[in-house]
Amino acid sequence: MTQTKAMIDEHLKETETIAARTSRDSLVKIVDLLFSAWKNERWVFMCGNGGSASTATHFACDLAKSTIVPGKKRFKVLSLNDNVPLLTAITNDNGWDNLYSEQLLSLFGKGDVLVCLSVHGGTGKDKAGLWSQNLVKAMVLAKQMGGKTVGFSGFDGGVFKEIADACVVVPADSTPHVESFHALYEHLICKCLRAKIEEEP
Repeated sequence: MTQTKAMIDEHLKETETIAARTSRDSLVKIVDLLFSAWKNERWVFMCGNGGSASTATHFACDLAKSTIVPGKKRFKVLSLNDNVPLLTAITNDNGWDNLYSEQLLSLFGKGDVLVCLSVHGGTGKDKAGLWSQNLVKAMVLAKQMGGKTVGFSGFDGGVFKEIADACVVVPADSTPHVESFHALYEHLICKCLRAKIEEEP
């Protein structure tokens, strides 16, 4: 077996193990929370940093498009990390930590939902300091404003696991696996939501 083939085999075996260990109850709770937002015509906001920002954009796209059922109302959803001029203006004037909370002050209403995605769930640090504090700050603000919060994290769950109303934690200590499973989870969640919307009278 070549080194490359061995690496592929190991990665795929790890993927099987993570899938088996994924909390089904956490995913059900997130589906139910988002379905409630749909029923009550509340907004869903997404955000993340780095690779998680791309997943937030992807999730917002899928929630808006793949859950459409002819004749039924649609999700109201917006990714907060997509307006580059606004992101740079807020960062320049108000600081990176306020990147998402500043937007919520303009957009968020009681009963709305904030979905935050982060590999480490707002825990840990690197050269620039603590990771994902803009997400943690936004999550705290959303709860203070009467909204619900959803966390997607990995490793030990981080701060998200403690403060989110619903949180799914990828049971892996590997950034590639965590980011990959966040994409898998969002696809599965949207699939479940479409099915529930189809069943709704």
